[in-house]
Amino acid sequence: MAKHKETGIKGEQIAENFLLNKGYTILHKNWRWQRKEIDIIARYEGFLIFVEVKTRYSFDFGFPEEAVSLVKQQHMKTAAEAFAEDYTDFESIRFDIISILMKQGAAQEILHFEDAFY
Repeated sequence: MAKHKETGIKGEQIAENFLLNKGYTILHKNWRWQRKEIDIIARYEGFLIFVEVKTRYSFDFGFPEEAVSLVKQQHMKTAAEAFAEDYTDFESIRFDIISILMKQGAAQEILHFEDAFY
């Protein structure tokens, strides 16, 4: 497996544990609709939350959260609309980003951007 895929998988596991520790309920991981993917779909305090996880080992290419482009945001919104059609018991939806900086295989920094876009 390519190193960037391994990094992404590790980051998603860290993000899932981070959210669980904050009291979130994980509904789905790596949910796909057509060719679009949402890393984590969670429930918290009446919100349906769509989470994009970005993991890096350095800031050489910028902060991890900066990699969530406008195109990625639009893809998430489109997929979230499809998902939400089947899940109507939520007061609101929200789009979050979890940014993870790794060092020697462990999370050095985890930033959670709630309501990051839309």
